[in-house]
Amino acid sequence: MKNIDNYDFTGKKAIVRVDFNVPLNEKFEVTDSTRIKAAIPTIKKIAETGSVILMSHFGRPKGQEEKYSLKHIISAVNELLGKDVIFIDDCIGEKVENICSTLNKGEVVLLENLRFYSEEEKGDKVFAEKLSKLADVYVNDAFGTAHRAHASTAVIADFFPTEKLFGYLMQDEVNSLEKVLKFPQKPFTAILGGAKVSTKIPVIEQMLSKVDNLIIGGGMMFTFIKAQGGNVGSSMVEDDFLETAKSLLETAKKNNVNIYLPVDSVNADKFSNDANISMSNSNSIPSGEMGLDIGKESIKTFCEVIENSKTILWNGPMGVFEMDNFAKGTISVAESLVRATEKGAFTLVGGGDSVAAINKYNLEEKVSYVSTGGGAMLEFMEGKDLPGVKAIRG
Repeated sequence: MKNIDNYDFTGKKAIVRVDFNVPLNEKFEVTDSTRIKAAIPTIKKIAETGSVILMSHFGRPKGQEEKYSLKHIISAVNELLGKDVIFIDDCIGEKVENICSTLNKGEVVLLENLRFYSEEEKGDKVFAEKLSKLADVYVNDAFGTAHRAHASTAVIADFFPTEKLFGYLMQDEVNSLEKVLKFPQKPFTAILGGAKVSTKIPVIEQMLSKVDNLIIGGGMMFTFIKAQGGNVGSSMVEDDFLETAKSLLETAKKNNVNIYLPVDSVNADKFSNDANISMSNSNSIPSGEMGLDIGKESIKTFCEVIENSKTILWNGPMGVFEMDNFAKGTISVAESLVRATEKGAFTLVGGGDSVAAINKYNLEEKVSYVSTGGGAMLEFMEGKDLPGVKAIRG
């Protein structure tokens, strides 16, 4: 398979799918440029010998809404790239074709929001073909949208039967996830947190055939604890999934997977940082109180398991880490991942909240890999073929 390091871009125009769906404030300024930064190495590599046509979606516009125009991010892109990009206020049509046809080596164009056309999300072939006519080679560097079979993320690749490849970000994402999910060094530990069991069932099912240890925290732990007959007070529980939780615990036993559920809990009388706080066993939370973090004994056990593992996957916080009084569990897990990394383990962090936590505590450089794709990573973990990956690999 062609890759970005061995492909010769000399004199060629590359159309690059990036994920520039970044948050803006009320002044339309970029407040978190992580996704733009992630695409810069690919853009710079191509621009050394060729020219670059960038395309991205932005938000969920209903038609051509000005507030969803990619013009708002131009200054952030210019600053991070160290040169001015050419912005075109459309992504298909004669004007776009004319500008793209005259690009010189090193020039970078940013097309307008792909989702200004409903054909993008419909995976429309005609729309994809119009985009393909702008360039000689297709590069997908948007892992965050790789699970979508949209015109620019998958369908366009059909028009580049041999001239298609991953950018650096996509390459690193796929390689890192495959290293964890297909070729893990043992012991392999997965840490799953977050609010709901229901959103993680396919992931847990997949993990139970791969891991040695499964650590469960966050709001989802209470569904498992209640399923085993525990009292969880007014903690978050999905009663419809109690039987599913029981069944997953039985599967773990059959597969010789060690499941670690929190044994103690930090509780509050309301969902607030200034709530009255108490500690209890996680299966005997007083009525009227809710568990918002894991307790000291659980932290100790979880950290021991993590630090004795060779491969670790973390998806989901241990508690309501946005509130300082309920952040200890998440911080402790993050720090134990760092210690495991220092000891030679491969540590991968993914999922919006886990990434937010790692970034909040400035530990992103101290783990092996931080994934940028929330939904895409979950689907990859579920064992699904991602359209954006399949379109390049075939």
